[in-house]
Formats: sequence, C-alpha cells, structure tokens
Amino acid sequence: MSQVIEALYIYDEHKPILSHIYTARPISAQQLLPLYLGHPAPRPNLIYLPNTSPPTLVFSLIHSNLLFLLTSSHEIEPLLALEFLHRVIDVFEEFIGAPLLAQKVESNYDVAAQLLNEMCDAGAVSTTEPNALRDLVEVEGWIGKLLGGINIPGKAGFASASSSSNMSAISSTGTLATNTPALPWRRANVRHTSNELYVDIVETLSVTLAPSGRPLAAFANGTIAFTSKISGVPDLLLNLSTPSGKHNLDSVMELPVFHPCVRLARWRENPGELSFVPPDGRFVLAGYEVNLLPSQSDKVGNTNSSSLKLPAHVEVKTSLGPTGSEFEVRLFITKIPGQGNSSISGSSSRGAGQLGGRAGSGFGGGLGMHSGTSSMPVLDDLVVTIPLPADVRNLSEIRASRGDTTYNPGGKNLEWHIPAKEAVPGGASLRCTVAGPLTDDGDFEGNGFRLDGRYDYDEDAYQSTPVHAQKAAEKADEGTDAYKVAQNKILMPSSASISFSTKGWLASGIKVESVVIDNRKSRGLGEGVKPYKGVKYLTISRSGIEVRC
Repeated sequence: MSQVIEALYIYDEHKPILSHIYTARPISAQQLLPLYLGHPAPRPNLIYLPNTSPPTLVFSLIHSNLLFLLTSSHEIEPLLALEFLHRVIDVFEEFIGAPLLAQKVESNYDVAAQLLNEMCDAGAVSTTEPNALRDLVEVEGWIGKLLGGINIPGKAGFASASSSSNMSAISSTGTLATNTPALPWRRANVRHTSNELYVDIVETLSVTLAPSGRPLAAFANGTIAFTSKISGVPDLLLNLSTPSGKHNLDSVMELPVFHPCVRLARWRENPGELSFVPPDGRFVLAGYEVNLLPSQSDKVGNTNSSSLKLPAHVEVKTSLGPTGSEFEVRLFITKIPGQGNSSISGSSSRGAGQLGGRAGSGFGGGLGMHSGTSSMPVLDDLVVTIPLPADVRNLSEIRASRGDTTYNPGGKNLEWHIPAKEAVPGGASLRCTVAGPLTDDGDFEGNGFRLDGRYDYDEDAYQSTPVHAQKAAEKADEGTDAYKVAQNKILMPSSASISFSTKGWLASGIKVESVVIDNRKSRGLGEGVKPYKGVKYLTISRSGIEVRC
C-alpha cells in the first residue's frame, strides 16, 4: 500500500468551500460531488468510483453540516484515511473554533491552509498533534488584527509569533535547539500560574433487556479525559482499580486504546498503571469497553436487571383494560452505590476537601454542596421514552404518578420526564389509553348500520324470550370486546428506553486510585510545587437501556 492522500475537499450545502490538493491530479471538487451524491443513501464512509480516470477511493465524513471528502487513486488503509479526517476536524476546531462553521473556515483560510500543509506532506500523513502544530503554524492574534492596517515594525501576530518561536528554540545553555519538539504532543516551555490535574471518566451505557427482565446484552463504553495544566514537562502515573481489586482490571477493561503519550510496556507489565507525559490542556487519555454481564454462565439465563445494579429500570404491561386499549409503564429507581473516595496523593492543601467539591460544582444543578460526588452520586435528566406504532392517532388519557409527560397527537414517541428532585428511590407508574385511526364505518357497526344502505338486524331476537335475548346480547358483547382487544393489540408499544446521567458513579465500578508526579523524571516543574488534583465520574444513558415488551 502506498498510503497516499491525494486531495481533501470541504463542502457546505453542496458548495465547495475548501480544496486542498497534496499530490497527483485528482478529480476536482466540482466533478467529485455529483459522483458522491449519485450513490444511494445511506452512503458509507468509503465509496469506490471505478468509472473515473483513474479509479478513485472516496472517504467521507459529515461534521457540523460540513461534508469532508478525501480521495486517493491508490490502495490505502481505510482507518488511516478516516482517522486523518477526524484529526483534521479536531485541529480545525482547536485553531479556528468550535462549532466548525463554513464562515469560520472561509474567513480563516490562511490558517486552514497552513494546518493542512503541516498535517500531510505530499500525500504522507505528517504532524497531527495540536500542540506540535502550534509551534509550526502562525496564527495572527487579536492585536495583529487590530493593527493589521498599520505598518509597524515587529507587528504582533505573525512577526511576534515567529520571534517567540525562535526564542523558545533557544535552550537554557544559550544554544539554538531544533524547532521540532522532542514530544510532538506537548508544546515547548509550557508555563502555568496555577498547576492543576483533572481526571474525568465518562461511561455510556448500551443495555438490552428481554420482557422477562433478563439482560440480552450489556456494555459500557468508557472514556478517560485528562486535563493537564502544569509547567515544564511532568511525568505522571495514573493508577486505576476495580471493586474486585487492581489485579482484575485487565479482564474488566476490554479493547483498551490509549493516547500516544502512554507507555504501553508499563501497562502490559502492570495493568491499571498509566505512565505518560501529558499534552498541555485537555485530551483523551484512554478509551475502553466493559461487558457488564457477570460471566458466560449468567448470560444463558441466570442474570436479571437487578444484578447489573442500574440506577433505574422499567417494566411495560400492554393490552390492559376491558378493551385492551391501555398500557402501563412502571419505573423503579434504586439507590446508587458510591464509588468510594480516591486516594489522590500529592494533592495541594485544597485537595482533600475540594476533590468532592469539584465533582459537585462541575456537574452540580443546585442539589446540595456534596451532590454528584463519588460518595454521594446523583441521578439526573431521567427520561423514559416509549416509541408508539404508526397507527396510534392519539393518547386520550395520560396519568403519571411522578414527573411530566410530553406527547403530541400523532407523534412517534411519548416521553416521561422525572426531575432530579423526584428521582428518589422507589416506584412510579405511567398509564395511558391509546386511540387508533378513525374508520368510516366504525360508529355504525355497533348499531347494525352499514354505509352501503343495508340495515342488519336479527329477527329472532325480537321473537325470543328475554333470557335468550340477554344471552345473545352478552355473547355479542364478548365478541365485540375480543375484536377490540385484538384490534388494539397492534396499537401497543413494543419497547421502552431510559435516558439519564449519573454523577459520581460508573457502571463498571472503575475508579482512580491515585495520580502521582514522578519528580525524578519531570523537568521544569519547580521546587515544592504540589498541583491541585480532582476526579469526576459520570455515567450517561442516551436511550441506552432498552426494555422490550
């Protein structure tokens, strides 16, 4: 594989706003767009165009209503091309601003062109780390824009940026150092007035439950975000553990991925120990997946929803009432177990008291000083969504014991919102009555009338005894009710999903034991500096818990 990227195009509403050619003679932006749109939707991220000259591979990505297309006429690793597109978007948001809009790209074309030139050299992927690009790309500051029309020597912006980069290249011994940083993910000569380290672990749930409550699948996708605001070049060690111990971490964290700054050899020798020199600022340190089902033997039928220790679960009962036109959703909220306090070593004098405070203030909502901490988790944004069949015309009655409901007649979903102050352990119920589509002859059939002009009646009913007439009427009513139950059965929901956010708790039970700075390997930190450290945990379910009926 040659691994050559030939061109990158950015479109806004089918209009090209940026074209950057790296090598060869690729298809132009105007010719490529109709070929891409000609492919039937939904379009995959990789499309092969065999009828072009030469045949071309097209990689696509849509972000903030902008279409990114990358082309190559040679065989190329798909993950390389798609990851490069993601890096372009991340770098543009870092330098141009988020959200990434067409107006921002067009007004900062000089910056975008410099970034694309540095990120890919003659088709070969080069520098993609934002910290390294800051030393290579000249970005005019607001002072330079203010004085842009004045011819002043040493104009702030480009001139000052280049001079500052030259000054930063001079080492403490007075010799000129190379412009390429030793660590491509960290800028040279980083300085901060306040030294801080923050760890944020976020897990997203994906759980499917059978009507009996048995989990069919249960996964949590985790992300470890790290924020480093420390002067010099710190060398850090982050220790993770699970409720069953640190030795079991490698079996809990499946498919881990790490930032390039992580020393993989240290992780392989001691799972749970992340040794790294962090980039400056906020970045994603690691990602992982957790299978929440206890063991293989439990997957065949011994596990229930309570064994997953979810903060909320629902049960749906359908075809209730004399005509089967009602359904009931029962919500059960359980007490969330605490993660336990992390032993963050080397904290500042604020650390012990402020660690929980940061977690509360970061996710807080005015629920108390210690809300949302690892010792006192908080359940928030609780929403139960019930998808409704297309034949449901309206919900004539909606009765909820807690919270509020949102539904528009003819809508596809019924949403049940439980505010944080009512999301306390216990049960709640929601009962609804459905109304199906209107029929032309539905109101006349009960009286024996037909729209075709005929009138149906039973002559024997008038000549029979009152007892026989009553039995015939009861039999007719039973038949009518059975028919209505069968007719309303297609109006019942088939599933329900739960959305929520839990502050201070992780479904996997993973927690941060400590964040330690290795003073022997660190450089430029300063004597006696003890950074402030904080940890936050957050579990999110965006309709991630689905209960089938």
